[in-house]
Amino acid sequence: MCDSCSGKKLGRREFLVLNGAVGASLLMADLAVQAAPAGEAAMQPRVKQQARVIAVFLYPPADVVNEGKMEDSWAPNHWFTWPGNQFEPEAQQKKFTDKIRQLAEALDIKVQFAPQAIYKRTDVDEFIAKTKQSAPDAVLVVNFWNTLSKVAFEIATQSAPTAIVYHALGSNHQLPPESLRLAEGLYYIHSIENFAEIERGLRAVRARKMLAQSRLLRVAGNVKAVSVECEKFLETEIVSVPADELNAMFDAIVPDEALKREAADFKQQAVRVADVTDEYMVEALRAHHAVRQIVDRYGADAITIECLMLKHRKPCVSFAINNGSLLPSGCENHLDATLTLMLGRWLLDRGGFQHNPEFDTSENRYFGSHCTCAWKMQGPDGPSRPFAVRPFFHQLPKTAALDVQWTPNEPILIAKYLSGADTLNCWTGKVIESPTSPPVGGCATRVLAEIDGVSDVCGIYAGPHPVMFCGDRGDARRFKAFAKMYRLKLSGNI
Repeated sequence: MCDSCSGKKLGRREFLVLNGAVGASLLMADLAVQAAPAGEAAMQPRVKQQARVIAVFLYPPADVVNEGKMEDSWAPNHWFTWPGNQFEPEAQQKKFTDKIRQLAEALDIKVQFAPQAIYKRTDVDEFIAKTKQSAPDAVLVVNFWNTLSKVAFEIATQSAPTAIVYHALGSNHQLPPESLRLAEGLYYIHSIENFAEIERGLRAVRARKMLAQSRLLRVAGNVKAVSVECEKFLETEIVSVPADELNAMFDAIVPDEALKREAADFKQQAVRVADVTDEYMVEALRAHHAVRQIVDRYGADAITIECLMLKHRKPCVSFAINNGSLLPSGCENHLDATLTLMLGRWLLDRGGFQHNPEFDTSENRYFGSHCTCAWKMQGPDGPSRPFAVRPFFHQLPKTAALDVQWTPNEPILIAKYLSGADTLNCWTGKVIESPTSPPVGGCATRVLAEIDGVSDVCGIYAGPHPVMFCGDRGDARRFKAFAKMYRLKLSGNI
């Protein structure tokens, strides 16, 4: 197995070399795993550890400034540089500490705070050395003092692989420091008590940690034996298995009365069923059980299947169920699309709609369609969307697919991670409607959308199978935070 998937911790130097690497996206390993008998586990799930963040505040106590002991050029004047002597940094630190703890707890991130605010050179050096030795996933620097901006940069770039730097508005003079504002590998926030931005940075740290501890299962007909590889940048483990293994699981599932009742219950959730027989509703649930069995067998956190030619075994309904319940499931054995679904799962806590893009060049509108859209697009606890069941659009037999209705004027974002290109695309827009078929073609679920601020909508094309998520511009900035902190090229309108 490759080192990057083995849990080996990277130093910042190694981290930057890895992130800047150019070339193939996958680091191949020579490990082959013999398929397990039906019902037995072939692999145990990967162990998941919490992301760990160390937080530190930067400012001098008032008595240090009043006594002329602050280590800056203003010391002889006993001068309170910005934010000034009425900012009450101790009270602000308590407020920020309480809020950051709440955010970290909600995201299941372990956050540790430096015992006191730092302002002396010796304390800065000691903090950097100790933090680097403890190897956190990130540092969070909260700066309440104008002349400590250089210190904030040092801590952010020397202590951990990445950083969030919060610089309170009014604690800087003139332009924000370019060393921070334009830095790669950190997320710089210069704002007024903007806890939403801090949360975006924390979500990015969590997403990176979880992806590096996740396993993506790929099922394909051209795979002859189980093999393991690793996505080089995200460090996600990828296990490839033969399609025959999934097909055998499907064939072993008996369409008994219990399964028929399950299919009938699912059918009742649809607003209508058009041209899909009960036989193929049952086949859809057989496929779903087979998908979940193979996911469990390999301890997988996500799955993608070479699915188009599976005939009556197609997993369209299963993927709709899975994505709605936060098990990323990608069509057509497409790596980039499935990794994007996995990224959205951790940045947004929502499933996404992998789709084929199309473009109305007359009206400058975006059109996406595919057969695996979840009806739970706001997460498992969110509202359900109305959906119809209609046949898969491309070939016989008439297996079930979902025609999910999107809400007009709902904000959306369209994302795509490009493995091997160190690139993340993210575009914001809003839904116009779910047009009927006919008059439009495409596939079972169709979404017509307007993309924000683009003069030529074709310019957002980044290849097949981008992923559409429910989300506004604030949600899209979570992708921006991820790109900034982990040195991805960000393309889009955010």
